[in-house]
Formats: sequence, structure tokens, C-alpha cells
Amino acid sequence: MFRSSQFRLHLIVFLWGFTAILGKLITVDALQLVFFRMLFAALFLYLFIRVVKKQSMKVSRKLFWQLIGVGGLMGGHWLCFFYSIKISNVSIALSCLATVTLFVSILEPIIYRRKLDWVELLLGLIIVSCMLLIFNVEFEHKIGIIFGVICAFLGASFTVLNGKLFGKTSSENIIFYEIFGGWILVSLFLLGSGEIGYVVNIDWKNILLLLLLASFFTAYPMLESVKLMKYISPFTLALTVNLEPVYGIILAYFIFGKSEEMSPVFYGASAVMILAIIVNAVIKARRRKASEVAIH
Repeated sequence: MFRSSQFRLHLIVFLWGFTAILGKLITVDALQLVFFRMLFAALFLYLFIRVVKKQSMKVSRKLFWQLIGVGGLMGGHWLCFFYSIKISNVSIALSCLATVTLFVSILEPIIYRRKLDWVELLLGLIIVSCMLLIFNVEFEHKIGIIFGVICAFLGASFTVLNGKLFGKTSSENIIFYEIFGGWILVSLFLLGSGEIGYVVNIDWKNILLLLLLASFFTAYPMLESVKLMKYISPFTLALTVNLEPVYGIILAYFIFGKSEEMSPVFYGASAVMILAIIVNAVIKARRRKASEVAIH
């Protein structure tokens, strides 16, 4: 079972890494992409919950609006991520995701009212230094980097806030309402700007790619990650998810070739950032184990 769960874990991380590739292959703009990704993913999740699992989707009004709000952050996260890909490339967008660790180290003490973790802050500063180095050597991608970092901040925000919501209803319901909520907020923005007609004007090739993105690369890995929590620890999940940028950057290089070639400094700085994330996860695991031993 362990080997099977490890394979499934690496598969879903690989699929998450491949979403960036699909984001570049899909030729519509970031707003259209996120609108349809969230719409189709919400439909797939609804069918899974109601038809396959025959599970109740009832939640309290307060929790509903909380999930809608967090879903808005998720929608903003995806918008910035795909916009970063469109105006720069896959490698830039994925390398910026490493700054999620820094933002989490800042936001967690504020939201959960705990002491600042100086190890997390130090590793976060290392990540910032690497990001500034990338910004300097890849200055032609500066707008893509800025949106990539905003994407990371929004990703850290909904990740931390999700910690307060899990357990209040089923994980499947949480995922559905957040994605549905993100789609509602994107739709309201489009209605307000008068661009809803432009967004729904899309060809069949992109529709098919978006259906693939929403089902096999969004709904499925989200549901699978929930199931895997029965067999693996949160530490193993968090540690393996850090491979997402690695998978994505390697895939982008082989699929898109020269447009994804970056400077040696970029790859060196990205490797240091990913290493810092892994070190942070290892330190947290050792602390947790030490505290459990102390309690017993």
C-alpha cells in the first residue's frame, strides 16, 4: 500500500506541474482560462459528490460565505499564475511559487496568533534573496515575476485560511465550494467589466484542452490528495508537492525548447529555493516528532 500511495502521490504532483504546460498550450488569455477551468472543475466535482458519492452538500450560511471568500483568493491565485505564464514563460511562473513558503511563514503567525518562527523567516529570506537574484538576471521577465510573486502570496493566503476551514464539512465539499466561489467572483468581475461575451467566445480545441485541465489536472488530483491523507503523513505530502516546480520546469524545457531556456543563475537560484523549502519541511517534521516524544 505504501508503494502504491507513493506512486499516486508523485502522479498528482506531476499532474499539478503539468498544469503550467497546459496553461501555455491553451491559447486563450488568462481570464478566459480561469473562467472555464473553475466552471468545468466545479461541474466535475458536483457530479462526483452528488452522483458518485451521493453525499450531502449542505453547509451553514457562515461557512458558505467563508468558502466563497477563500475561493476568490484561489481564483486570483490561478489568474496571476496563468497570466505570468502568458507574458513570460512556464519556468518563471513556477520558480515564483517557491515564495509561497515565505508568505506562509509571515501569515501563519498573524492568522493563528502564534510566535514568529525564526527558522521559517530565515529560510524565507534566503528565498527572497534568490528571487531578487532571478529578478536582476531575468529582468526582461519582470512583469511575469511580479505576477508570479502575487500568485504565490494569494496561494499562501488561501492555504493558511483553509487550515481554519478543514473539518467543518467534508474535504470534497470544501474543494467544490471554493472552486465554485472562485468562478462566481471571476464571473462577477467579467459582468461588471462588460467582457462576459468576449470570454465565452472560444474555439473547440481550447474547450477540449480546458476540459482536460479541469478534470484530469484539477478535480482528480485534488480529490486524490484528500484520499491519500489516509495513507501518508501531511509532511510527506508537503515535501513531495515541492517537486511541482521541478517537474514543470523540466517538462517545459523538453516540450517548448528554446523559449524556456533560462540563465545558469536562474536554475541555481531556483534549486536553492527548492532546497530551502525541503529543509523547512524536514525541520518541521523533526520538531513535531520531538514534541510527540516529549509528550509521551
